[in-house]
Amino acid sequence: MDVSPKTATRVIVASTVMLTFITYWRAAAVVLADLASSAFYVPGIAEQAIGKCAPWLILAVMLFSYAVRALYIESSTVFVRGGVYRVVKEGLGHTTAKVAVSALLFDFVLTGPISAVSAGQYLGGFIHDLAARWGASWITGDTALNTFSAAFAVAVTLYFWWKNIQGIHESSGKALRIMQITTVMVIMLIIWSLLTLLHMGGQAHLPPAPTLQHLNFPRSSLGWLYGSALTHIIFFALLIAFGHSILAMSGEETLAQVYREIQSPKVKNLEKAGLVIFVYSLLFTALAAFFGEMIIPDAVRHKYLLGNLLGELAMHLTGPLFLRLAFQGFVAVVGVLILSGAVNTAIIGSNGVLNRVSEDGVMTAWFRRPHSRYGTTYRLLNLITIMQIAIILLSRGNVYALGEAYAFGLVWSFTFLSVAVLVLRFRRPGGREFKVPGNFRIGQFEFPLGLVLITFVLVSTAIINLFTKELATISGVIFTAAFFIIFVISEQLTKRRGRKNAHLDEFQVAGRGDLHAESLEVRPGSILVAVRDFNHLGHLRRVLDRSDPLKQDIVVVTVRMVPPGAAADPVGAELTDYEQQLFTQVVAVAEKAGKPVSLLIVPGSNAFDALVQTAARLRSDTIVAGKSRALPLREQGNYTGLAWEQLPEPRPRLRLEVMDEGAVDEVFYLGPHTPRLRDKDVALMHDIWLDLVHDPRYRELHHYNVVSLALKRLRHELHSPQREQVLRGFQLKIRSEAPAAGQPAEVDDLEPELDLNSNS
Repeated sequence: MDVSPKTATRVIVASTVMLTFITYWRAAAVVLADLASSAFYVPGIAEQAIGKCAPWLILAVMLFSYAVRALYIESSTVFVRGGVYRVVKEGLGHTTAKVAVSALLFDFVLTGPISAVSAGQYLGGFIHDLAARWGASWITGDTALNTFSAAFAVAVTLYFWWKNIQGIHESSGKALRIMQITTVMVIMLIIWSLLTLLHMGGQAHLPPAPTLQHLNFPRSSLGWLYGSALTHIIFFALLIAFGHSILAMSGEETLAQVYREIQSPKVKNLEKAGLVIFVYSLLFTALAAFFGEMIIPDAVRHKYLLGNLLGELAMHLTGPLFLRLAFQGFVAVVGVLILSGAVNTAIIGSNGVLNRVSEDGVMTAWFRRPHSRYGTTYRLLNLITIMQIAIILLSRGNVYALGEAYAFGLVWSFTFLSVAVLVLRFRRPGGREFKVPGNFRIGQFEFPLGLVLITFVLVSTAIINLFTKELATISGVIFTAAFFIIFVISEQLTKRRGRKNAHLDEFQVAGRGDLHAESLEVRPGSILVAVRDFNHLGHLRRVLDRSDPLKQDIVVVTVRMVPPGAAADPVGAELTDYEQQLFTQVVAVAEKAGKPVSLLIVPGSNAFDALVQTAARLRSDTIVAGKSRALPLREQGNYTGLAWEQLPEPRPRLRLEVMDEGAVDEVFYLGPHTPRLRDKDVALMHDIWLDLVHDPRYRELHHYNVVSLALKRLRHELHSPQREQVLRGFQLKIRSEAPAAGQPAEVDDLEPELDLNSNS
């Protein structure tokens, strides 16, 4: 439909960071890129720290990871933009939250470097082994291998930095493809390893049980507890071993960060993603540890504990040499891919955490300024990438040094989160679609036994790690303290500047003078939702609940009122404080529903004209508005109908729904439409038709003939001396069918409608 220049308006299109949504498969792939990648280096680090019984402890960690995952799911159902910072802030206070997020950033900042460097180690090790079999000497010596690994890690970090600049959907697509390839390798590895164990027969033995006799702690694994009697008590010995294996559970925080981007139904999809992550990481990481210990001879395994453990496992499988060589190459390529994918996970998680901190006013709004093209928080991404590259260069590609420091932020972020969720269970018991299992009710009191046990394990592990991991404790405390100080100073500076837009989203705005469905990238037949008051968005929630984004787009529009006759040309204009607050709440509603919306500001001197013109230009088929506090429902419909009459021909058919928080109060049809007839109206029409068709002359008569003749007779009488008599009949009809005071309306009258087309 063409709209004349008189009715055309120039508008503002607003976009916000990360208002795109991904499937639970993509969400699982993002998290697994970190969790599953640990299978390539955790078995070696754990065995070096606690001995040959390490696979049992890794299995225990992977089983416990399901409990921690439930912890994150519960916290996410309370806070859509959740994670450690938000949950700890609500449960334990603002200061503790800054400490927790500082420790968490230490985990995220190290995740990227250790994964990228490990990828370089696998690639460099495979190139070295391959060259040696050809009689060549490439990447020889530890120094050359570490240098190669560091250079490779920098390249991978820069690649995923650029993909995250482009957006979460782009980076999650890369993660999904990586996990698809990894799955092929994992299935081959499991089946081939089982066949090898069958071929070995009695030579294959399970790793020794984690008893005091088999837990072999070198001095570096005991730290300040070296020589302590605690190490000879089985409970503390197992706790130390568990702490040295817990880095196999990295990546959990990313689950909370991507929850904002998981599509509807959010909680169900989060649970599905959690189950996929648990099963996948359990099978891959735990089985890889067991297979490596059972198949690779001790002398060879100790040599390749950190560098190319799974590659050596491939070479010790049963079968022809050329097949094992080919599979070793495949394992190396997959290792490079998934470990590189963990860099992507670290960037996504760090970006999400810093966004939460910045939204709370701890960091200035400058950091969250959206990218002019992609709408992402590119300045935060730049900061994260710079820190990761600096750590790669400082470590000089030494994966063991990175691994030693890595677990500090991981275990302490888990600990802060579990304590905060436990506190919130008592302080704010409602508002959860999911709870950590293991709750027992005694009368009106609910005791969260499962949550208490998880918290106990995490607190105990965090404390024991403080004393056994010297390098992690020293570096972690320094990093955490430094970031905490930076956060405190930045927060004070922000307060002194009188920042008004704390807790508000940053939006990228663009002026459009050629508004139509294609320019806004929405499909014809969209739903146009009018918003004005950020405290009353119930109609938007209901539209999101019932809509299917695969079939119909949703455009949220607010009208910027301008004086009559004023130039309505806001191109390049910034959002007002109220508009920013309004759209922040709109985005929060859309995120909770897990469905995308388009944001639009239309200037006009008459809100009804602006809405109808916008709907016509976008070729929407429905306008949804909230219940006005100033106008009766019928007047909202009448004014919208008058605005529709002002559109040039051909006028489109539109449907106006006026809603409150509870139900649809009124439906108005703008344009020709099929009226809704009550059951008694249909019965009356049918009785008249039956009476007529009894006469053989009228057996070809149809119901529509009855309606057509009745309407023509009514129109004739309205333009005849009988007009007043007909009108009095209508008045009597209205009064006789109106419900008495205090009486419910008839079922057929619960959803009245008004035809505002003068020609119908």
